[in-house]
Amino acid sequence: FHLPGLEGARESFERAFGAEVAAEFAMTWRVASAARRKRMAILASRYDHCVQELLWRCRSGDFAVEVPFVASNHPDLGELVASFGLPYHHLPVSPATKAEQEARLLALCAAAQTDFIVLARYMQILSSGFVARYPSRILNIHHSFLPAFVGANPYRSAYARGVKLIGATAHYVTEALDEGPIIEQDVRRVTHRDDEADLVRIGREVERAVLARAVAAELEDRILVFENKTIVFE
Repeated sequence: FHLPGLEGARESFERAFGAEVAAEFAMTWRVASAARRKRMAILASRYDHCVQELLWRCRSGDFAVEVPFVASNHPDLGELVASFGLPYHHLPVSPATKAEQEARLLALCAAAQTDFIVLARYMQILSSGFVARYPSRILNIHHSFLPAFVGANPYRSAYARGVKLIGATAHYVTEALDEGPIIEQDVRRVTHRDDEADLVRIGREVERAVLARAVAAELEDRILVFENKTIVFE
């Protein structure tokens, strides 16, 4: 909503709202300023299609957001990210170094005053401690129409099953793998003529669109999380 002079009177408005409305209904609430550009950190691995889609939308002005950095457990996307003039952090990870690597990621996010994190095909499972630092503020794109075909190779599973629809799901990350509140989904029709490579190609197009719509909703504060579901306002 819009009110003349609201930004200048924000503190008094928040005090009054808290006392006169929120307290009576035991509300969990916050006031978000549409004028403030959020800060979005991006984590990725080797796949470039989702990262490129996000960065292109940022540069074109479709997303009113600041991207302080892109981080990856592989060096592959460094040249792409550099072409957008953004810092790229290569942070390798192994089972033995996972805790140390996540600590470095969290330090980067804290230093950049990150509002939320996007996993743009980041092929690592975040620890429960990492997720707890950003509750309902880590978005993931899963290359499947959840809850079908969870895990690392859903296109292979979909091809083996002979499905006629494939899709992608954007959701918030929780401790339970691929089971967080769903934000956005979409599907494409496929046929018996499509092999596994075709499914991957078609699926990547869906992933890009679904992730972009989910990020747009996050940036515009159109998502409410209730239990393990979301309400996404148009």
